[in-house]
Amino acid sequence: MTSPLWIFDLDNTLHDASPHIFPHINQSMTAYLQAHLHLDEAAANALRQHYWQRYGATLSGLMRHHGTDPAHFLHQTHQFAELEKMVIRRPRLRHVLLGLPGKKVVFSNGPKEYAHAVLKLLRVADLFDDVVAVEHTRYRPKPDFAGFRHVMRRHHVCAAQCVMVEDSLENLQAAKRLGMRTVWVNAGNRYPACVDVKIRDVMQLNKVSLPRRREPA
Repeated sequence: MTSPLWIFDLDNTLHDASPHIFPHINQSMTAYLQAHLHLDEAAANALRQHYWQRYGATLSGLMRHHGTDPAHFLHQTHQFAELEKMVIRRPRLRHVLLGLPGKKVVFSNGPKEYAHAVLKLLRVADLFDDVVAVEHTRYRPKPDFAGFRHVMRRHHVCAAQCVMVEDSLENLQAAKRLGMRTVWVNAGNRYPACVDVKIRDVMQLNKVSLPRRREPA
């Protein structure tokens, strides 16, 4: 059987971004909205969260409703003076990834420079065949179908050949609707219909059994 194309989200999937990185990005985004939309901190923070909940990414709401330049927004909100102290590296991640058959791709809603920097700090950059960042999808972040289709075209695969590994349920719902197999990285007890396999931590990935992909008729 042909090995799958493994498509990995980055933040909170391959590493834990919650303690240090996400608070920094959220603060930077709120500050950006304050400066460019002339809002106070509370209003800017509320709008950031509203766009994230409605569209899956703050950037999507800003582009749609305010004509925000996505390149400028991403550059301004992903500045890290000490990224190496913020990335939580787990040495066994490399072993887990090496044990997976097939090509591996990172598909992130973050900018490419940030994604490459994090993978380098995790010491797994050389294990990935490609990094697809939000710039490559013409700034149409997950869960927009456009990005998923871009990954498939780029690697000449159909959805049934792909396994999406992700912490965001909304993004997995999009992947499943396209026909991908799905792995949800989540510590809770829910098991939604769009999830084929649920793991508490990416370190468990090489211990799970994926459903067989459907062969074309």
